[in-house]
Amino acid sequence: MGDQKVSTFNDAKKRQAFTKSLLNDLKALELLINQNKFEEDTLRIGAEQEMGLVGKDWYPAMNYDKILEEVNDPHFTTELGRFNLEINLDPFEFRGTCFSQMHGQLNQLLAKVKKAAQKFDTHILLTGILPTINAGHLQFKNMTPNPRYKALNDMIKGQKNTGFEVHIQGIDELKAYHPNILFEACNTSFQVHYQLTPHRFKQAYNWALAIAGPVLAISANSPLLGGKRLWSETRIALFQQSIDMRNTTHLKRDLEPRVTFGNGWIKQSVIELYQNNITRFNPLFAPEISEDSLEAIAHNSTPKLSALCMHSGTVYMWNRVCYGISANKQPHLRIENRYLPAGPTTLDEIANAAFWLGLMEGMPNEYQQIDQLMDYEDARYNFYNAARMGLETNVKWMGKTILASEFILSYCLPWAKNGLLKRKIATNDINTYLGIIEARAKSGMTGATWALKNFNSFLTNATPFEANVNLTRSMHTQENTGQPVHNWPLLQNAPKHRHNHFHTVEQIMSTDIPTVHEDDILELVIHMMVWRNVRYIAVENSKHELVGLIASRMLTKLVQEGWKNDIIVKDIMVTDVVTVSPETSTAEAVKIMAEKNIGCLPVLTNNKLAGMISEREIVHVVHLSGKFKN
Repeated sequence: MGDQKVSTFNDAKKRQAFTKSLLNDLKALELLINQNKFEEDTLRIGAEQEMGLVGKDWYPAMNYDKILEEVNDPHFTTELGRFNLEINLDPFEFRGTCFSQMHGQLNQLLAKVKKAAQKFDTHILLTGILPTINAGHLQFKNMTPNPRYKALNDMIKGQKNTGFEVHIQGIDELKAYHPNILFEACNTSFQVHYQLTPHRFKQAYNWALAIAGPVLAISANSPLLGGKRLWSETRIALFQQSIDMRNTTHLKRDLEPRVTFGNGWIKQSVIELYQNNITRFNPLFAPEISEDSLEAIAHNSTPKLSALCMHSGTVYMWNRVCYGISANKQPHLRIENRYLPAGPTTLDEIANAAFWLGLMEGMPNEYQQIDQLMDYEDARYNFYNAARMGLETNVKWMGKTILASEFILSYCLPWAKNGLLKRKIATNDINTYLGIIEARAKSGMTGATWALKNFNSFLTNATPFEANVNLTRSMHTQENTGQPVHNWPLLQNAPKHRHNHFHTVEQIMSTDIPTVHEDDILELVIHMMVWRNVRYIAVENSKHELVGLIASRMLTKLVQEGWKNDIIVKDIMVTDVVTVSPETSTAEAVKIMAEKNIGCLPVLTNNKLAGMISEREIVHVVHLSGKFKN
């Protein structure tokens, strides 16, 4: 997907031409393997760092272009959202001090982009999902204006013929509909690349699937989305659902989503992965393929396999195979680990990378044929359970069930250490980075655990908006100390300089709203007001559209005028309801309530009830801040 010159299929001939190139590339890959053309004397590692941009208000900042221009460095590139950037690190030979070298370059490049961002009152944040991001930031206008991103959105949405539904259940529940793929832009990761030779690929890839669960459990750093406490690694569920092209009919056919853990062990070689992707997933793009890969091999040249790489780039496997060409013009293969989250610090990220790469090299001899020893569904179970529960999950391993932290301490860390020793990694690097993993496992403190504990604490005497902002600020503060997350303090109360400005209605509205229907009896309304201690009840139709409002003063007037037992909601509800949107400023909302002498404002998105502000919310934020700002 790195190619900027992409186009969708406009006719059958274009599709047929691309498919022919795709099949030719697959034949060429098989030929390169059979002829032993792949680089074998040098193994390298690499990484990609995604990051979030936040403004002075700790909300997403849409100024990637200004920062990118200021930083002026080819290591930096765009991401799907205007509020993200990506760093592509240089490859390092997998030996000696490679991890401290990678860490040093990452810190240097981050310092460079932080300095550039400061000129635009912007902070850089390393976290799997930015706590303050919400649906309002995910409008189409906030997609990076890049042809490949727009093409991806158009093709995925076009094949689905509707928008995207997100439904994630954790401590809280998120259920949302979105018209574009920008929910995917909420995710930021630290993607690690591991070069290996074709003859080792089958064993290594299967092993990568087997260890994915415990690696994800110790690395989790994405427990929140839109103020909802969801999975320890919410990114896993969000990515799949945010670009899921299937509809209900497809689900009945058991089609696989394009974001996937996979569907089984590899039996023979890397060719199977590409074959599987081609047979299961239609091409999304039709790049202009000027090279005949088979002809290139015939002329003793290394083919780019552009069609195969393009198609593979639109199938988002959590362990993805990558084909590339080294500086010496020899082809190579890599496994790209896509499930590691960004943050909480660069120290944590490099520790995660060292742990995974050490495990990849440290595969015990008895597990060389893991596909014959372990049920594939156990590997899948471990991965998704780790995404849900983090270190609190149990790992299924060879007929036993072991707590993730215990499995990591007793098995994975010794395997990882052996793997790094095998690659002759410097002793100091091994002790530093695996020491962080060990301390994290013993303390149980991952980035997800820290964020969740502090978010719960910040909710005390605060709005969810304020808790999100305080958490984001605290993450930034702690990240800049340079300490790994297991050493971060738990903040029992909100920071001294808590966020005390509430700019928009969305930041103060209540989203826990009691509602009734037009044909409900009035007795139900009275009970709801008493039980929920509210003065206003919204009236919705079957499409969840707002059709009216009942205020407690209406009931008082009704009592004075005389009560009729057969009265229902639509007999007394107000239908001419004054409403606002989530983007309305708090100052404007207060002005409307004062001028119109009303005590409640329903908040609508697409005519559907998104929240409610009343005197209660106004008084609460006045107590917290003492003022409003436009």
